[in-house]
Amino acid sequence: MSHSKVKPQEMRMFTKKDVSVKSINAKYTGFFKLNEYKLSHKLFSGGYSEIITREVFERGDAVVVIVYDKALDVVLLVEQFRPGALRSSDEPWLLEFIAGMFSENEDPIDVAIREANEEAGIMLTPSNLSPVMKYLSSPGGMSECIHLYVASIDSSVIDVRKTYGLAEENEDILLHLVPRTKALALLNEGKITNAATIIGLQWLAMNYKNV
Repeated sequence: MSHSKVKPQEMRMFTKKDVSVKSINAKYTGFFKLNEYKLSHKLFSGGYSEIITREVFERGDAVVVIVYDKALDVVLLVEQFRPGALRSSDEPWLLEFIAGMFSENEDPIDVAIREANEEAGIMLTPSNLSPVMKYLSSPGGMSECIHLYVASIDSSVIDVRKTYGLAEENEDILLHLVPRTKALALLNEGKITNAATIIGLQWLAMNYKNV
């Protein structure tokens, strides 16, 4: 039985123009924001939905950087405390890729360069950064978009004997240079639970020869 190939854009019936936003009301404003949306959208069966209410966590966008030394086949993992892991994990110190949120008027490349310096003491340039993908973290209730990059570097410039991070942001970061195969083994064993790092490692497993 043959199956015709369908382009992704042909699978989607609607666009942003098919959503009618009635109001957006701020419910909480602090380091993050929580907004209440009242909206209606087109239905697959025809017509529009009733006006529905949804709370959206407005976290802002972020950049994640896969730091990879192709010559030695090693990746950089950073270890730091994450309060969001306290409820569901006995190990709230997570192994992750370098990551950080946008400041005002920053481009993704700027964020990648800044965060690599702050979290690992690495001086990246646009020439050794390549975009991988953009994805939505949890679009059912959060507006955050992640910009994933890979940075091809010589890992000898990384000093794993020091700790890193900004004191004013209460960051306390330890570095680990890990063979790619070991990082994938940790992932398979459930020792890496950060979503961005899982996605990045799975991408690297498929594409490391072309980095």
